[in-house]
Amino acid sequence: MKNSLSLSPLSLAVFGLFASISAAAVAQTAPALDTIVVSGSRSETKLSETPVSIGAVSRAQWDADKPKSVGEIINRIPGVHWNDLGNEQHSMAIRQPISTNAVYQYLEDGIPIRPLGVFNHNALNENNMNGSGGVEVVKGAASSLYGSNAVGGAVNFLTQKPSRTPTGYVGIRHDNTDGFTRVDSGASSTWGDLGLRFSHYSSQRDANNWQQYSGGKKDSFTLRGDYNLGDKSWLRASLVHTHLDSDTPGSLFENDFRSNPGKSINTFTWRKDKTTRANLAWEGETTQGGLTTVTLFARNNDHGQLPNYTIKNCGAPTDPSKRCAASSAQPATYLPNGFVAGTINNNHVESLGVDVKHEQKLDWLRARLVTGVYIDRSQNDYVSDNLAVVRDVPTGRYVSYTLNSVANPSGVRNYGAGIANDAAFAQLEFSPSERLRLVAGGRYDSIRYDFKNNLTPGANYGAANEVRGFAKFSPKLGATYALSPTSSLYSNLSMGFTPPEVSQLYGKTAIPELNSATYDNVEVGWRALLPSGIRLDSALYQLSGKDTIVSYTSAIGDSYNKNAGNTRSRGLELSLNQELRAWDWRVGATWAEHTFVSYRVSDKVGAIEDYSGKDMPQAPNHTITAQVGWKFTPASRVALGLVKQGSYWMNNANTVRYAGHTLLNLTASHKLSDGWEVWGQVRNLTDKLYSDNASSSYKSGAYTPNTQNTYAAGAPRSVMLGVTKHLGQR
Repeated sequence: MKNSLSLSPLSLAVFGLFASISAAAVAQTAPALDTIVVSGSRSETKLSETPVSIGAVSRAQWDADKPKSVGEIINRIPGVHWNDLGNEQHSMAIRQPISTNAVYQYLEDGIPIRPLGVFNHNALNENNMNGSGGVEVVKGAASSLYGSNAVGGAVNFLTQKPSRTPTGYVGIRHDNTDGFTRVDSGASSTWGDLGLRFSHYSSQRDANNWQQYSGGKKDSFTLRGDYNLGDKSWLRASLVHTHLDSDTPGSLFENDFRSNPGKSINTFTWRKDKTTRANLAWEGETTQGGLTTVTLFARNNDHGQLPNYTIKNCGAPTDPSKRCAASSAQPATYLPNGFVAGTINNNHVESLGVDVKHEQKLDWLRARLVTGVYIDRSQNDYVSDNLAVVRDVPTGRYVSYTLNSVANPSGVRNYGAGIANDAAFAQLEFSPSERLRLVAGGRYDSIRYDFKNNLTPGANYGAANEVRGFAKFSPKLGATYALSPTSSLYSNLSMGFTPPEVSQLYGKTAIPELNSATYDNVEVGWRALLPSGIRLDSALYQLSGKDTIVSYTSAIGDSYNKNAGNTRSRGLELSLNQELRAWDWRVGATWAEHTFVSYRVSDKVGAIEDYSGKDMPQAPNHTITAQVGWKFTPASRVALGLVKQGSYWMNNANTVRYAGHTLLNLTASHKLSDGWEVWGQVRNLTDKLYSDNASSSYKSGAYTPNTQNTYAAGAPRSVMLGVTKHLGQR
């Protein structure tokens, strides 16, 4: 999509804002646009007065769609792409290429699911889908409210409130192709001042399905209680626990992907996550027109894995570029049975913190001031060991392993990092006129890592103890303008940043010289209810990154982190939907380009690689999701959905390309009497061969696709059937 977005979004933002001010308009905010959101300002706000691109999916919408994963929920939002890596593992793309980078903030009721410095691209698998009442996604840099990592966006799941009357729910679904079975259940009620809700989610995927070695199971529950302390204060408490135990089949080389996409070359790789989060929030009117919220939170996470992506061919004794030992001081050790190595590790996090927020109405200014502080103290302990892996040469499969710390100690790690994150933020919103609302704010974050190496520091066992800190102020300036009762414009300038992660600094032998990456976001948007009843939400944006931290891959299975230089992401997001008497439809589309403005790196032997001006890899030029539904009886609905992902480069050199894919999905449901509902889905209706993730290590010289290109095969056509039973109103 070269040159298709050549007009600067900054000039468009300024032009759009001032053009809207001079336009003829009705002097009131559109009631048709007054959906209430909380994530754009950390307080309940009309969408029409929120100067930021934000998408929301209600509980009623995802109950109607019967999503299989979190991704099918949030992918309804234009500009958001949750990339399926199997068993609820995923990567993400929100105003960024598809990646595992720490450029997003994942939240639950406004509190980060994980502490700063311990981001993981799979963190949304720690969410209990059945316990959430909705999700809001702030797109673009949002560090002025949510701190570090809120660069591409912030994803905020809202726990479901207790019901006012007794309710119950149970549902079961099964997909024979995937070997997937899931059971949801829950109950809720309110007794006087106390309301409780319990939500449980349990799923299992058999190891014997279309994809070899891809079994897994997950159990998760959410308990929420709300207690009314009086007319002006109340308590809210929540407890969320998730246990995920998953095989990880990994990706395939070119030939296997084309001819045998269900194959796995791994037979023992796995991921085991146990996560617990507890929040206790007090909210009350502490001043006239003022509301204070104090949230105490705790986390206890244990993440163990034997990752497939660390298993690599160490080469023959005559090939020094592929030695398993990473240190010149340690002679290279070549392993038997195919010269293959890997790792096993455990990443443990414990956190305590407090989030304080005060919202003060200033009637004389027609304004509102939101201020707060955030204090998080976390301990991150990490251990890893090396493996000697046995590879069956005829089949290419990795069949067994033994610990290899003595023969190859360079990857053994045992360290702890104390993480301190202190922040203060403020945001002022005021209306000079009834049509215009201005927003200005910012947040200051101070981050400190206290690193302790439990091994003897050195060439093989990691770095010496140290304390390292980062600090950043992230400002924001925005405005909204009501063109009419059914139309509103907004413009937004904001900044985001992401400091180096603990693992990026201390995961290898030497501490790399990494700086915080910073991002400048500018956008202009238009929201409207058109005369035809079509709802429109659009945004034009540019996100410019400086000192972007990337994982530079010198060969498959071998990577390290660098500040790559400058990047630029810009695009157009468009959402259209309409509900008629018997029909409903929606379209969400994104057109984008992601570019290395400057990117020069040197590999481990000093060779310079310059990708300046190239498109960033794994960055589709467009993504479209759409659905049309038909209620052929008051109780029956059928819907046809489309997911279209454009083509993208698989490597930095822009020489290997994935063609993209188009998938069709069909859903039908029928509501019976007494709260029963039966439904069915056909995913990938045309049985298309596609990849959820495609990459290539090819740079120059001889091109060998079957050793350089890797694919995460997508699921073939599958049929899922389900039945649910509701008691009362959920």
